[in-house]
Amino acid sequence: MGSFGAGRAVVPLLAFLGVVAYSLPMAVMSPALPDLQTEMGTSAAGAAWSVTGMVLSASVATPVAGRLGDLLGARRVLVWVLGVGIAGQVVSAVAATLPVLLAGRVLAGVGSGVFPLAYTIIRKAYPPERTSSAVGLMSSMLGLGGVLSWVIAGPVIDHLGWRWLIWVPAVILLPGTFLARRALPPVAGEPGRRVDWWGAALFGGWLTAGLTALTQGSVWGWTSGPVLGLLAGAAVGAAAWALIEAKVPDPLLDLRLMRLRGVWTANLGSLLAGYCLMAAGLLFPLLIQLPERDGFGFGGTATDTAVVALPASVAMTFMGLVNGRLDRRFGGRAVLAAGALLTAAGYGTLIFWHTELWQLMVTNVLRGAGLGMAYAAVATLVVTAVPVSQTGVASGVNTLLRTVGAGLGTQLTAILVAAYSLTRTGFVLAFTVCTVLALGVLAVALLVPRRPEPAGPAADPADEGPVTAL
Repeated sequence: MGSFGAGRAVVPLLAFLGVVAYSLPMAVMSPALPDLQTEMGTSAAGAAWSVTGMVLSASVATPVAGRLGDLLGARRVLVWVLGVGIAGQVVSAVAATLPVLLAGRVLAGVGSGVFPLAYTIIRKAYPPERTSSAVGLMSSMLGLGGVLSWVIAGPVIDHLGWRWLIWVPAVILLPGTFLARRALPPVAGEPGRRVDWWGAALFGGWLTAGLTALTQGSVWGWTSGPVLGLLAGAAVGAAAWALIEAKVPDPLLDLRLMRLRGVWTANLGSLLAGYCLMAAGLLFPLLIQLPERDGFGFGGTATDTAVVALPASVAMTFMGLVNGRLDRRFGGRAVLAAGALLTAAGYGTLIFWHTELWQLMVTNVLRGAGLGMAYAAVATLVVTAVPVSQTGVASGVNTLLRTVGAGLGTQLTAILVAAYSLTRTGFVLAFTVCTVLALGVLAVALLVPRRPEPAGPAADPADEGPVTAL
């Protein structure tokens, strides 16, 4: 299947696996939180950990799974990732207590490894002229998961119960895993190399500490002992990890790659775009469901929120799908810049235009289309900027930074609107911040190399011969 003669369905299959292994399980839990809280007899914060736990797990699993795919073979690791993801979803669906549910959600988060592994398979086995189209399709799956969750969540919860929101992707994923074993091309790893397990463990430790502080800061208090302790531990752990990774012969992540202009610009773009995406995930539900007061707020329902959010998700998915054509014609740099301009236009218009639901829908479409272009562009830029042997881990780090940006977008936006007691001023300031950050993505796009930087031998550990690991 090296020529991909039988592989026209491979990229759609990878996209399908991305939706049902990660995007859909992540998205469908949010609408179910009230029911989950009631059934489990827990607090809102406890129920929210069903989302937070999966986010933390996915953040660690994504780059680690990507590196394992680089070393051991992407298809092989993909099947393992899918197996763990299915097990986690089954555990979550049958859980009778909150701790068991959270354990299942942590296992399910491993399914995020589908994305960097898919990029590796695409890079190694797909025709080069079709790579940007395939990467764009994969990136659009993040938006498609949100679309599907809005469509199925209400009817499933109302008629079958929230547990079926977990069973649906778990059941669908079983034949998907079988197809992955049969249809995906074998992709060679790097014989003679071993996995830097100690580096992976240290990476997972400091990253989990930092992300936990980030996601829980508004709940525990940003100056509380646990948050400050986690942040300090994350800083020390990250510094120790960076020193160790610079010295070991076969690191989890070759930090020299992060200095390539095509890589660090795309990563910074992902961080800012993630903020812009998730800030809206907080702002729009709050604004729509806020009681009307002095011509501000809509007193709407969750259904109204879904109606406003759905067009943005559709636009984001569509622009990811057409990314390949745009990339071939204009280049990833131009696509990222155009996406940033659309996102800035959407948020900038909201600063002055937010008193009618249809206004929110129109601006939301601009924002969704822009972020769809930006997400697809940064993924393509990273994949083409690194050596083939580092595709999985580099795309995994890019996805991780997108997640960090999303966490910052949620937390800092919540702090901002709460500081102004959910009044118009707080929302306008939040829209302004997102506009400025979207323009920051535009500035980043202008720094992207016009052509991918050549990844020389020094940047590709695969060219250095067999080495021993930690």
